Amino acid sequence: MTSIDLDKDGQAPRRAPTAEEFAAVHESPQFQELRSRLRRFVFPMTALFLFWYLSYVLLGAYAHDFMATEVFGNINAGLLLGLGQFLSTFVITAVYVRFANRELDPRAAAIRNELEEGRA
Repeated sequence: MTSIDLDKDGQAPRRAPTAEEFAAVHESPQFQELRSRLRRFVFPMTALFLFWYLSYVLLGAYAHDFMATEVFGNINAGLLLGLGQFLSTFVITAVYVRFANRELDPRAAAIRNELEEGRA
């Protein structure tokens, strides 16, 4: 084997799985668990964020007095809630990254290794 035959890490390249192997993994309990864990996180988090966003939009459209309430100086409730939208986006992203690193990535790597080693 020459250096041309090695991948970027100096390892022999892994074989490409067949379509039948992909289909078998898709039906496997390990993949179903991975997908289930992802959905149990993503769907509630999405619903929560959409509810939060819709609430902000509806308050902006129909609760002018509340949104114009001065909190301190020239800062009103609408501005704080708007900035809260950005903050919540960053928090959700950080929570998802932590969840994916702990729960999803190890399972996905194990499934990928099985596929590439031909054990699927």
